[in-house]
Amino acid sequence: MLSDHIKNRRSVFPNQFSEKPVSVEAIKTLLEAANWAPTHRKTQPWRFKVFREESLDLLADYVTKAYTKVTPEAKFSAFKLKKTLEKVTSSAAVIVICMQRDPKESVPEWEEIAATAMAVQNLWLMTAELGLGGYWSTPGYISEMHSDLKLADGERCLGFFYLGAFEDEPLPGERDDIEEKVTWF
Repeated sequence: MLSDHIKNRRSVFPNQFSEKPVSVEAIKTLLEAANWAPTHRKTQPWRFKVFREESLDLLADYVTKAYTKVTPEAKFSAFKLKKTLEKVTSSAAVIVICMQRDPKESVPEWEEIAATAMAVQNLWLMTAELGLGGYWSTPGYISEMHSDLKLADGERCLGFFYLGAFEDEPLPGERDDIEEKVTWF
């Protein structure tokens, strides 16, 4: 039931992933679910760049370069960089989440960001359906990866979706009562 998937979707982190591979077919299923997100004026702004298998090492190189470039020497942490690279290399795939701005600017940019986030939510819900896990993270150095990721004009990176097989039961979620967040008129 859809409400069960919505309530049971959780962030699953790379250190929780099993070593079981995630097939190209499964990733395509996730991306197809993402492609059916709502989109105002049909701009369909979501774009994805998939790194898996050997290309994860390429992404790790991009991350190292970007982190090193933006981090002042006094704040550089080899430990933090190592942990960041472990997230990449522990994942079966990393899906880079991008948003392509409508060249006509027919809708406000925030609507295209929201549409891209809805695409990621669809992808995330489908991970639960397929028994996979993942989470979305936006590192501070992401803006330095534009050329390495070969972003088009008007395209920007909104983060990484770390993806992997997950065999444990997700922990139950917690939410405050919805009535505390609603004003009825």
